[in-house]
Amino acid sequence: MQNLTVVANFILVGFQTNRELEIFQFLIFLIMYLLTLMGNIIIITLVSVDTRLHMPMYIFLGHFSLMEIFYSSCILPKLMSISLTTVKTISFIGCFAQFYFFFSLGVAELLLLTLMSVDRYLAICNPLHYSAIINNRTCLQIGLGCWSSGLIFSLPPTFLISQLDFCGSIVINHFFCDGPPLLKISCTDTSLIELIHFLLAICIVLSSFLITFMSYFTIIKAILRIPSATGRKKTFSTCSSHLSIATIYYGTLIFTYVRPKAINDIELNKVASMFYTSVTPMINPMVYSLRNTEVRNAARKAMFGVVTYDE
Repeated sequence: MQNLTVVANFILVGFQTNRELEIFQFLIFLIMYLLTLMGNIIIITLVSVDTRLHMPMYIFLGHFSLMEIFYSSCILPKLMSISLTTVKTISFIGCFAQFYFFFSLGVAELLLLTLMSVDRYLAICNPLHYSAIINNRTCLQIGLGCWSSGLIFSLPPTFLISQLDFCGSIVINHFFCDGPPLLKISCTDTSLIELIHFLLAICIVLSSFLITFMSYFTIIKAILRIPSATGRKKTFSTCSSHLSIATIYYGTLIFTYVRPKAINDIELNKVASMFYTSVTPMINPMVYSLRNTEVRNAARKAMFGVVTYDE
């Protein structure tokens, strides 16, 4: 029998560089975090105060921006801390709290991205019945459903991994407490939990991706049938922002989680993880504000009081 000790702390490796580069990394992460907070708070404020944005698409966008704030707040503050200081530890409870909220917010975002694509499908392909299907009450139910589903769905994997024995290394070769790095340092047989974790990733990520893909496949077919180029451009502009974000988000998630263990690469996983935990939440507000006419007009009105509407 191997002697087991109660693990009080883990060590997060982060991105291994020299001291000068660690300070530079801290500044980069700080700028990313501040831009994420500022951009998403602006989106939430515009959706809240501008009555022209009180439509399902923008209500969903407000929920998504709030999720992005919490999502990046689970990761970046601790990443900045281990980049700036020599103390790279995270408590056992803190580690699994980070994993739980990261997992739950990720699930909630995937559900919301999927439902946003369905919303665009109904608006473009079934406009006559859209207002009867999607209304303010439906938006509230969808938003609460995404939040609560994420919080509930994340309980089993968090509980299972937290019950593992960590009797050897306590060094997590990642910049946050994610499932695969935690499984890697456990001295327990994790094959069953790894299989469950992989199947959950396939179930959540791929099913969400397929629904989104089919929605946009049908949308693009409908847009191509519009006779005028102006009409096609105007219709596509209502969903191009969401499509851009979904492409980046699904691409990095599938690369990180939905692939065989044999081709797993830790350093590549770190880079991919940076995209969906930090880069995507930062660029989302920019994509929506630059590519969406209604958001640009609402921002102009908020800043200058009057606005010249885009065509």
